[in-house]
Amino acid sequence: MTTKPTEDDLLAVFARADLGGDERLDLMEFTLVLESLGLSWTRAETQDRFEQADANLDGFISYGEFRAILEAQGWADGPLPEPQG
Repeated sequence: MTTKPTEDDLLAVFARADLGGDERLDLMEFTLVLESLGLSWTRAETQDRFEQADANLDGFISYGEFRAILEAQGWADGPLPEPQG
């Protein structure tokens, strides 16, 4: 992916990488997402950003945490939209 992904793109990439189907990513799954998005971070950079993204320190990244790290890196625009309800 060479341009900023849309929200639908991010959701789709996250879902494909979520091999456990538990709506959260471990470090290996996070690495798969980065590769899918065309981001070429070193192993150390990936580990560092994974740890930064894991805001609740549970060892996994939720979609919200994933979205926040991409936004901080300039790969996603603005905060998540409010849920419709």
